[in-house]
Amino acid sequence: MEIHEILCDTIDGINQFQLYRPHVKDSQLRSILDKQLQFMTQEYNNMVQAINQHGITQAVPYRLPRTSAPVYGLNSPETQRPNTSLHEMDDRDVASGMLGCHKASAAFRMMASLECADLELRRMLQQGAINCAEQAYEVWQYMNQKGYYQVPTMKDVTTSTMINAYSPAAGDVGIYQ
Repeated sequence: MEIHEILCDTIDGINQFQLYRPHVKDSQLRSILDKQLQFMTQEYNNMVQAINQHGITQAVPYRLPRTSAPVYGLNSPETQRPNTSLHEMDDRDVASGMLGCHKASAAFRMMASLECADLELRRMLQQGAINCAEQAYEVWQYMNQKGYYQVPTMKDVTTSTMINAYSPAAGDVGIYQ
């Protein structure tokens, strides 16, 4: 049943990305969407082949392109609101939908892997979760560079206080004699 749910989720993701395509204006986002859509379709076909010919295929990792450094801090973030018409959908909406799809699918696949008894299928689901996480990061980077997804920062003293609130465990933790 878990594999059935994952295959349905994958079909939904592929269909969702196809719906987004006509709304993309930015060539960089279009390139990301097309590449990810092609990868999602191949991953779906690999899963179908794996369940039909048990153990024949292995999950293929998603290749994340070179990454750029994240931009930190808030710079006059725009007020968010739902669109009132399909015609208002823009690149930010598409990228945000793509990001949400990948985040949900990553969590869903990891949960499914924890319920899977077959080791090969379990590993395929785990790799699928990692692939979704990598695709999400690629979309997040695009959004961050465009200012669509800004990363708030904390004061140095707050960060330092949080980090210094933890210390290593004693060497004997968990060992009973």
